[in-house]
Amino acid sequence: MGISHHGRTERLDLADPSLREWTCRVVHVDPERGIVLDRSAFYPGGGGQPPDHGVLLWQGVQTRIVGTHKGDDLYLIPAEGDPVPPVGVEVRGAIEDERRFTLMRTHSGLHVLCGVVFRDFGALVTGGNMEPGEARMDFNLPQPPEGFKGLLEEAVNKELATDRRVSVRVLPRDEALAIPDIVRTQTNLIPPDEQEVRIVDIEGLDVQADGGTHVASIGQVGRIQVVKVESKGKQNRRVRIRLVS
Repeated sequence: MGISHHGRTERLDLADPSLREWTCRVVHVDPERGIVLDRSAFYPGGGGQPPDHGVLLWQGVQTRIVGTHKGDDLYLIPAEGDPVPPVGVEVRGAIEDERRFTLMRTHSGLHVLCGVVFRDFGALVTGGNMEPGEARMDFNLPQPPEGFKGLLEEAVNKELATDRRVSVRVLPRDEALAIPDIVRTQTNLIPPDEQEVRIVDIEGLDVQADGGTHVASIGQVGRIQVVKVESKGKQNRRVRIRLVS
């Protein structure tokens, strides 16, 4: 699929995560799977980050977009009962801003959490998931220190206050995998046929392969609360967080 396209759709969401409105054209409609656009800023979901919601506006009509289906093409799922634009028509897409920006803050907050846990405790990620404003991440951390929950919350918020810049670049696969510790998960999740790897860099803290949307600097995350630390077997600890500002 590559980094810039998914099937027939140009991925505007990865090129510019601040983009909220754009014009595009419908290139295919499948009654079962949804609508395919030539250009889309809808993040389709993946890597634990849920898909965007929003609307398509065309000829005085509104079609609400409530999800995605990823296959050979990137399908946008319309709300049940909404009219569907025909192939060839020009539409204006619009992303639900509050949901997208909250997910960007949440995702970047998870990367700060990951960077702190790796730096201070040497633990890799074994799983994770997020919803707008709250998330969980699992680490291979058999023996967390006493007071781990409070120590972790303090360390993460100290990092967030530094407002480190978040940058994104795309590298050839071999060059990306040569970066030390570029894969922060216990299992390498980069598909073997991907020849380019998208890198998200929180400067001075965390560098890893990632396909999601992020804020421009980590001060935009605000503060986080470590809600709970749970045991998930002898080797794993689950850390639950939420945004508090």
